[in-house]
Amino acid sequence: MRFLQLLGFAAVALSAPLLEGRAKSKSFLKQINETTWVLGNSLWNVTQNRQYANKLFYKGQDRVGKAVGHYVSYNGAASDLNWTSAAIVDSGSDYINVKFTAKEGDFHWVIYDDLAGAYQYFVNHALPVLGEFRTLWRLDNSSFTKGRTYLKDGPLPPLSDYLAATKVQDETWQKADGTYLTKYDWSAVLRSTDYYGVYGDKVGSWYFNPGKDYYNGDQTKGELMVHRESLTGDTVQLNMIHGTHFQAIATDTFADGKTWGPWLWYLNDGSKTDAAARAEEEEAKWPYKWYEALDKAYRTRGRMQGQLALSDGRAAAGANVFLGDSNSTLSTLDQGANYYYTTTADKDGKFVIKDIRQGTYGLYAWSNGGKIGDVSTTFIKNDVVIREGDNTNLKKLSWPVTDLKKRIFQVGDFDRKSVGFLGSGGYFHGRIATCPANITYTIGKSKPSDWCFGQSSFGKYSITFSLASIPTTATGAKLTVSMAGFSTGSAADVLLNDVKVGRITNSATILSSQDTYRGATVSGEWHLLEMPIAKAQLKVGVNKVDFNVTASTLWRGWFWDSVVLDWQ
Repeated sequence: MRFLQLLGFAAVALSAPLLEGRAKSKSFLKQINETTWVLGNSLWNVTQNRQYANKLFYKGQDRVGKAVGHYVSYNGAASDLNWTSAAIVDSGSDYINVKFTAKEGDFHWVIYDDLAGAYQYFVNHALPVLGEFRTLWRLDNSSFTKGRTYLKDGPLPPLSDYLAATKVQDETWQKADGTYLTKYDWSAVLRSTDYYGVYGDKVGSWYFNPGKDYYNGDQTKGELMVHRESLTGDTVQLNMIHGTHFQAIATDTFADGKTWGPWLWYLNDGSKTDAAARAEEEEAKWPYKWYEALDKAYRTRGRMQGQLALSDGRAAAGANVFLGDSNSTLSTLDQGANYYYTTTADKDGKFVIKDIRQGTYGLYAWSNGGKIGDVSTTFIKNDVVIREGDNTNLKKLSWPVTDLKKRIFQVGDFDRKSVGFLGSGGYFHGRIATCPANITYTIGKSKPSDWCFGQSSFGKYSITFSLASIPTTATGAKLTVSMAGFSTGSAADVLLNDVKVGRITNSATILSSQDTYRGATVSGEWHLLEMPIAKAQLKVGVNKVDFNVTASTLWRGWFWDSVVLDWQ
C-alpha cells in the first residue's frame, strides 16, 4: 500500500477507475511495481502487466472483467510478448507517448488528454521469421455483445452455443439444428475495411487502420477481425497487422525498425455512427503529422502516377494496381516483409498513389473484371524508385495481353475472385458444400450465376461449346484455369472431349491454402493453370470440357475465377 500512496493513489486504484472523475487530468503512466503499470487519462485507464493488460476502466466499469485483456503475440497464440520496462519517451502539452519494451521490439501507446483510446504502433527489433503478428483485445462479453465489420454486423454467439455444439474442425462447431458456429464467419477483406470492432448498448471498442501500408498482402487478402473466444466466452477484437488466416505460405523476415502502424484504438458509447465518422476523420489525417517527427523513414514519402494501356489498344479500365516488392518471386498476396500500396485505375487506365515511403518497388496490375475482365495476364514493372518529395511519373505503360480474336470461350471474368458465380460473397462456413455436384454450362446460353463459385463434391462440372470450323492457322489451343482459392483434399481430372489434359490437385504449383474450409467464398490464394490442347482434340460441332472430381474432402476444394480456351 505504501508504494501506491507514494504515487499519489489510494490502495483501491487497481479496482476502480484511476483518475476518472477528476477535472481535466493529464495523460499519465504510473509504475506500480516491477511488472505492473497503469496508463491512461481522465476518460479511461489500463492496468498493464508483464504480458496482459488485464483491466480497462471506462465509463465507470472494468471492461475486461474476467477476460484476458490486451496483448501482442506472433504465430497465433504461441508467443506472447513480455514487457520488461515502460517509459514515457515523448510528450507534448496534451499527450504522452508510452513505450513498452520486449526483446522482440517496442509497443507504443500515444495517449491524448481528451481522447477515449490511444494511437498504437509497434517497432520491430528482433521478431523471428513469422506468418502471424497481431495485437488484440479480449474483452468482457457482457459489455461487448456484438461485432461489426463492413461485411457482417450483429450479435456474437454466446458461449452457451459453443458448449452445446459439436466441434467439427479448427474453431468450427455444428449445432443441433445442423448450422455452424465458427469465428471465421467474422472475417473481411483487409484493405476494403473502413472500421471494425465490438460493441454493446453502452460501450464500443474500435480499430481504425488508415493508410494500411504496413499490412501484408494485396487487395484480395481476407483476415479474421472479431469473434467469440470458444473456450472462455471472451469477446475478441483482433488487429492482424501481419496475418495468414486464408493463405498458404506467408512467412517473412523483418528488418530492424520495420514499423506497424500507427492505428487508432478508440472507445465510445457503442455508436456505429460515431465510429464511422471517426474512421473518416482518421483516414483524412493519414499520414499522421504527429508521428512524422518521431520516425524519419515515415516522413520520407513520395508520389507515383502512370497510365496502363493494353497491347490491343484498350485502356486498362478499373485494373487493380499494387505497389510491392521489386523482383520478387512471391505473389502479391504473399508479399509482406516491407510496405505495400494499392489503388484502382480509372476508366482511362490512369492511376495515382500518394504518400509512398521512399524506396524501390515493383508495380503489379491485374484485371478487376468489368471492361477488362477478359485479360488473364499480369502486368509487372520492377525497379520503380520513389524518392521523398518527388512525383515518379511512369507515363504510359504497355500491358501485353492475349489476342482475343483467338478466344473460343470464357466463363467468368478474370479478377482473382469468384464474383458473379452462384454462392459467391462474404464468409460462410460450409457454403462450398452447398454447390451442386454436377453442372453443365453451355456457352452462348448459360450465364455466370449458373456456375457455382466453388467445387468440392464428387461429380462433374462441364462446359459445352460449339465450333463451326477449325482455323487452319491454329497449331493447337490452350485451356486456362484461374482459381481464386484452393484447399487440398479434393482433386479433379480436366478432360477435353473425354481425353485428360490436366489435373487440379495439390502440387508444387498449387499450394494448399486455408480458404475454402474456413468459409471464404470469394478469394483466398490465387492460382493460374495453363493446359496445352492438341489441335486434333478439338472438332467441328459440339465439344466439352469436364472438371471431374476424383477425390473429395468435405469443405476442401477450389474457388473459380475464370475458365478460358484460346486458339494458339
